[in-house]
Amino acid sequence: MNATLAAGLWPSVRANWLYQLLLAIGGSALLAIAAHVQVPFWPVPMTMQVLAVLVIGIGFGWELGAATVLLYLAEGAAGLPVFAKGGGIAYFAGPTTGYLLSYPIAAAVAGWATQGGRGRSFVAALVGCAVALVIIYALGFAWLSAFIGTQKAWLGGVAPFVAGDAVKVLIAALVSQTAWRQVGR
Repeated sequence: MNATLAAGLWPSVRANWLYQLLLAIGGSALLAIAAHVQVPFWPVPMTMQVLAVLVIGIGFGWELGAATVLLYLAEGAAGLPVFAKGGGIAYFAGPTTGYLLSYPIAAAVAGWATQGGRGRSFVAALVGCAVALVIIYALGFAWLSAFIGTQKAWLGGVAPFVAGDAVKVLIAALVSQTAWRQVGR
């Protein structure tokens, strides 16, 4: 079963590319807004992007979720100010590149974990979102380490965010459960 939340709410989404395009545009806008809701940290700001990536994956499924996040990255590369501190191709040479490049993979993992029958399991949603977060951390940490070293990357780019991101994973899993219950009605 490949049903997604979006297709459950709007059955024509699955068969209509225009609906999928509109969802992708809306999802990329949500991600851009989430990037600008931030708490100042160094060297990586704490934003709501992780939650948005997980929710996009959960809502759209692995394919459209990943495509939506790729659209967001393309918008940023084209110079639109969708990232936490602006946009432009040069942004992909900065300390947050690893995090950004992990987002389509994380959306796909969260989407796959919650598609169809799997989405109805809180444990599957929680594990899928947690694995997606580990992917974000792994790629973000690896890239950031090249800029500031492994110890500073861990202390500045991962450790301060674990508690907040764990809450985001829990929220995303709860969103999945609540939304699937609504689709089932």
